[in-house]
Amino acid sequence: MIKLTFGVSLMSASTSRAFYDLASEHGGYFTTREALQSGLSYRQLSYHVLSGELERVSHGVYRLINYPAHRPADMITATLWAGPDSAISHESALAVYGLSSAMPAIVHLTAPSTFTGSRDGVRIHHADLKPDERRVWDDVPVTIVERSLIDVAQGGDSSLLRDAVSDSLAQGLTTRLRLATAVARSAHRAEIRRALGIRLPAVKKTAA
Repeated sequence: MIKLTFGVSLMSASTSRAFYDLASEHGGYFTTREALQSGLSYRQLSYHVLSGELERVSHGVYRLINYPAHRPADMITATLWAGPDSAISHESALAVYGLSSAMPAIVHLTAPSTFTGSRDGVRIHHADLKPDERRVWDDVPVTIVERSLIDVAQGGDSSLLRDAVSDSLAQGLTTRLRLATAVARSAHRAEIRRALGIRLPAVKKTAA
């Protein structure tokens, strides 16, 4: 368990615990909305930003300064900015899972069709993800492996994709059956099967 420590802290024990509990959900970050729902106030947020114990990293998103640094911080803050129904996706999702050599120059993020925001360094893909198509991995909300591979199969780098498919199977992150089942839900199943470059078992077609 990570211990929260401050050199000279201006926070009360209860406030410190409240901020830590929020930050631990997202690798050190949290939103204004989450803070308010936990009983904290705008005044407390502003006060602890001025005291140097919180950092306002973007509109409505804060970082707890003494929380251990998290590698994919840009991805975490992007999903907090876009809202709870968003997820890191496409090549960025492959990077989260450590598949292939995926290192996209921008953050790929899937957000609901109603989302209208824009942000430097973030490419928005609009889709309404089902609950079983997203998860949290290494504190990052991300599309599941099968959905991530299918997304890249529909317009990504073919060499990167096939390496990622091979890696995901070798590491046990998916199986041919799970991948085939996910592909069967797509409207472009034939093209995706060809792009994946592996033999998949036949499964009953399901609604896209």
